[in-house]
Amino acid sequence: MMPAKPLSYYRDKYIRNQPSAFCVGCGNGTILNCFTRAVDDLEIPPEKILCVSGIGCSAWIPSPNFNGDTLHTTHGRALAFATGAKAFNSDLTTVVFTGDGDGAGIGGNHLIHAARRNIDITTILVNNLSYAMTGGQIAPTTHRGERTVTSPYGNPENPFDMTRLAAAAGATYVARWTTWHVLELTRSIKEALQHPGFAFIEVLSQCPIQQRRMFGMQDPIHRLPNRILEMFEESTYIRKRPEPMGYRYAVPKEFPDKAFEKINEALRRYEASTRIVDHMELGRVVKIEAEEDEDVWGALANLEAVERISGPLEGKIELGLFVKEERPEFTDTLRRIIRDSGGR
Repeated sequence: MMPAKPLSYYRDKYIRNQPSAFCVGCGNGTILNCFTRAVDDLEIPPEKILCVSGIGCSAWIPSPNFNGDTLHTTHGRALAFATGAKAFNSDLTTVVFTGDGDGAGIGGNHLIHAARRNIDITTILVNNLSYAMTGGQIAPTTHRGERTVTSPYGNPENPFDMTRLAAAAGATYVARWTTWHVLELTRSIKEALQHPGFAFIEVLSQCPIQQRRMFGMQDPIHRLPNRILEMFEESTYIRKRPEPMGYRYAVPKEFPDKAFEKINEALRRYEASTRIVDHMELGRVVKIEAEEDEDVWGALANLEAVERISGPLEGKIELGLFVKEERPEFTDTLRRIIRDSGGR
């Protein structure tokens, strides 16, 4: 195996020397790290890459950080600009960085048509579940019931499933990862950059500034990034990968700390381990791992402190590769039409 390259290698080669605009604990730095590692592994010269972004926190991933050509465009229009650039110069490795508000809300129409055309653009959509930069308003990906500045009593809307949306629109490479899954995300970006068609990767990313309100986290700001990342790990599973099933979640009726004591008391005579965890769908819950499954769940079934027992996959978000297929690519077809019509 080749020795791992130090972080300074990637910083000196791919990053402009400047202070970061990202908030402390933001996931965008992790995504930039994964992107530069993918580019380096594939040995793509930076001068052969065009990074396009719109408006929002995710737009700062390439612009002004990436030491290469970047096009910082208007809100929601990154894919429209990138389509023009790719059609003009198909030799460019064209990458769009967009957010869930920028790419799914204001630019949602451009997303579905870029996917429909199957233009050779890699799109990395950073999903922090809100319009974070402008104050934390509801976005098309905000989960139902979550609190934002425009839904202080809970979001009444259902969110888009962005991977299903991209796949249904015609994207020929579709994947979803989180900023917890850095190895898988780097590998996925490498696959997307090599894919001859529209490639779409959704990345669930932490935003301690806004997500502390969404998930009711009262920790000091410096503790929130790790807590949110652990929540991502707890709230997801990877498709086609065996998932351990010897655990359940106890959803408490009251504060988890009080329920935790009563659950431990009820399970004293069983071989069971318990801990309080964060779950994106279920909230703050008690995770119970036990050998004597049925006896344990039976002991908790009528416990006053427990609202219900949840299965291991209930409410979890599926990660992984969803689509990888070949279909005629837009710029190839466009050039053939131009040639057939007598143009160059």
